[in-house]
Amino acid sequence: MDIHRCRFVPFPPSTINALAFSHSHISKDQKAAPPRLAVGRANGDIELWNPQGGAWLQETIIRGGKDRSIDGLVWTQDPTEEVDGKIFIGKSRLFSIGYTTTVTEWDFAKGRPLRQASGNHGEIWCIAAQPPISKSEKGADPGQWVGQRLIAGCTDGALVLYSTEDEDLQLQRVLVRPSAKKAKVISVVFQNRNIVVAGCTDSTIRIYDIRNGSTVRNMTLGSGPKGGPKEIIVWSVKALRDGTIVSGDSTGEIKIWDGKLYTLRQRIKSHQQDVLSLATNFDGSAIFSGGMDRRTVVYKPAGKGKGRWAEVAHRRFHTHDVKTMASFEGGGLSVIVSGGPDAAPTVVPLGQYGFENQRSLPFLPQDTLIRSAPKHGLMMNWWDREIHIWHIRKDPDCTDNDEDIENKPPQGRKLVAKILIKGEANITSAALNSEGSLLAVSTNSEIKLFQLRPKVEEDILRVSKLPGPSTCCSGARLIQFSPNGKWLCIIRPDSQILLLRLLTSGTSSASSPTFHPKPTKLTRLDRKTEKHILLGGLGTYDRTIAQLAFSADSRILAVSDISGHIDTFVLTGQEDLSQALPSNLSEAASPSSSPSSSCESESDSDDPDEGNAKKQTICGQTWRRNPSAALIPKLPSAPVVLSFRPSATSSKLPNGTVALHSTRNNPNPISHSLPGGEARLLVITSTSQIYEFEVLKGSLSDWSRRNPTSVFPEEFKRTLETVRGCIWDLSLGRERVWLYSVGWIWMFDLSRDLPSSSSQNGGERGVVVNGSKKRKRNGNGGGSGGRERASGAGGAIPDSQLGMGISRSMKRVIHEEVEEDSQLIQGSMDVDSDTNTPDLPDLSLLRRGSKDGGKRGKGGGSSYEPRPHDWHTFKYRPIMGVVLIGEGEEGLGPEVAVVERPAWEAGLPGRWEGEQEWRDREVGL
Repeated sequence: MDIHRCRFVPFPPSTINALAFSHSHISKDQKAAPPRLAVGRANGDIELWNPQGGAWLQETIIRGGKDRSIDGLVWTQDPTEEVDGKIFIGKSRLFSIGYTTTVTEWDFAKGRPLRQASGNHGEIWCIAAQPPISKSEKGADPGQWVGQRLIAGCTDGALVLYSTEDEDLQLQRVLVRPSAKKAKVISVVFQNRNIVVAGCTDSTIRIYDIRNGSTVRNMTLGSGPKGGPKEIIVWSVKALRDGTIVSGDSTGEIKIWDGKLYTLRQRIKSHQQDVLSLATNFDGSAIFSGGMDRRTVVYKPAGKGKGRWAEVAHRRFHTHDVKTMASFEGGGLSVIVSGGPDAAPTVVPLGQYGFENQRSLPFLPQDTLIRSAPKHGLMMNWWDREIHIWHIRKDPDCTDNDEDIENKPPQGRKLVAKILIKGEANITSAALNSEGSLLAVSTNSEIKLFQLRPKVEEDILRVSKLPGPSTCCSGARLIQFSPNGKWLCIIRPDSQILLLRLLTSGTSSASSPTFHPKPTKLTRLDRKTEKHILLGGLGTYDRTIAQLAFSADSRILAVSDISGHIDTFVLTGQEDLSQALPSNLSEAASPSSSPSSSCESESDSDDPDEGNAKKQTICGQTWRRNPSAALIPKLPSAPVVLSFRPSATSSKLPNGTVALHSTRNNPNPISHSLPGGEARLLVITSTSQIYEFEVLKGSLSDWSRRNPTSVFPEEFKRTLETVRGCIWDLSLGRERVWLYSVGWIWMFDLSRDLPSSSSQNGGERGVVVNGSKKRKRNGNGGGSGGRERASGAGGAIPDSQLGMGISRSMKRVIHEEVEEDSQLIQGSMDVDSDTNTPDLPDLSLLRRGSKDGGKRGKGGGSSYEPRPHDWHTFKYRPIMGVVLIGEGEEGLGPEVAVVERPAWEAGLPGRWEGEQEWRDREVGL
């Protein structure tokens, strides 16, 4: 490929202010929805991550707005009920605060606030949820409500109680009135269902009973250290299962308090600066603390004595403050997730701390915020409410010398447009048509359309706003233009699918594009979800549409949801522009307008799944559900990439072709035949499983049947990063797909079958079950670092790399010299290197070519395959996105832009630096 390496595209990461798991623990007999991690950021965004299987998929982002911030998150679960023998799992609910007087509950399915509540109190600084009621407590008081209330601490010293009863959110009462000293309550936690622990800014931890609002006890921390503030700030408080209270404060100490006598039991000085966050495991046998000094410290009980704790380890997983923490155990996961101003959540093993690696999740969004218009070399990126459009062109004087590139002024790019969206809501999605003349931008409240026209005298774009149809301007989750630019697909916040027809393109400088006033509505298959599942847990959140894709000829549309279902639709008929277009769009939108006087008509549906719904016909074409849509099975995990395989030989019908001859009774006949072009859909899931479907047949393609996931390279299957997109290369008869993630780019040649697993791993031992080979764990406890990990973090550390302590197993070592054959596999972006230099081939390719039975080199005497079946590189990172910006030169493949966004260029706020940390700055670390 012809690559432009771009690091100039701005994307300011936002600070992580809050982390919260939907459950802190899930046992085998517990009925609960699958766990989710909510991440609250300073720009008002809320990210929902699915940690199941250790894949850590960022499923959706609830966008924020101007001057909004998420500073606290908490989950609750409504009581589980049993009706007619069916168990209705309690509904999971998410609440947030943002340094205002309001508590907000969020709707996952629509990505919008569901309800809000506020009261006559100060700004809310912290919030906590009441623990779920235990089985023993249910029978103690039959009239007791078994749900979870919310307690909020305010900046004026007040404690307020909010009720979540009857699927509502209301201020129940002000538990504690503001004190005379007006000490701020900045941390709060429930010791049990009735006792609340509040940490304040006046060196005091206060204990309250929510049943009557009485003060149980005040625990003082004394005065601050010499030379510092007199008052100690209690930044975080936690309660263990036995009632023990743990606090972290501005002195850098954590303090252990007796949960019955409310007296100080122990203090541990492990931080050089303030302790900002605390987390514990479910049984209370481990405590984690994070501080301003970037340390994460682990404490465990010391000896057999009661109540004595000791620091066992500390590390710096973050480059900035460790502002918040959250823990989860259950379902094979045992992790602590922490975050702060460096914007990247870090997953640390909890149960196997010290024996497993940590893992840093990317701060870049799962869905790339970059689009392109390849015909004109335009590239667009957006964040918050701002859009930048760049013109990318090849610099003829550019060389491969990095020093020359750095010393030269930027010649290959130019910022041609900069757009600031009015309003308070952040952008949810944006789209450019292939011509680069239309821009569509959506928020949760509206859709805006813009026309882009070049200025001849200046190398910039003139941006003008277009009026959009009022029927589809109420916000969207996703928007995308079809490849031919005639359709705009809109995914509403409630996952309803709309298609808007572009009637005139407005490519000339004097004309403006026009859209059909009435969008086409598409209905997905009814998956027959039972009522007790829809009403409980996460509700209809799993049916949220996350991906969409058009075929190359714009005749097929595919959408997928979080649950793994794929729905497909086809455009039947042929475009007939000979039918009269509406002379007045407002008349066409009115009910009195006649279908025969415009290019719009409606016909009865012949699809039994669509009932008696009306199908809208526009200019001789009708969108309908694919008859084979129900044959595509539900995937084991959520799709993260949908892409139709392009076809270089596909025939295109010319515009204006009349599909059928008109008759006396039917002057505008409509063809219902299905499209006959390329219909192979490539699907990649969050667990790196790759499938290719024949959409019109509803079955796997021949290539996908011959190449199941089990035969893909082991290194690819062990990658931790989720695939984020793909680029197709069909030049010179190739059939290559380039996949990319945050840390790598991978190429697969779909014109040939992949070699068997045995030839890839050099005869690695395994077990064949139902045609797929399963790897055996190594003797080092699964230290391969792949997806086969027990905790959900970064994988087990091999015994050879355990630098401290006793390893997992005892070994008898005989001191003999052993020669190890190690090789460093290096690659180049030119995967067709057989036509250039006679360099020695990679040994891995020699082994692979000798066993896979593939074609030999041109000379016929070579025993290795010169063109690999797959190729990858880790040269580019972290990758924000890869987009197509041109066809490229002959023989080089497509011209693409690889956009990187290194964290060290993000411009993070200032941090505390300890003694002699000037050495890091001196050497440039």
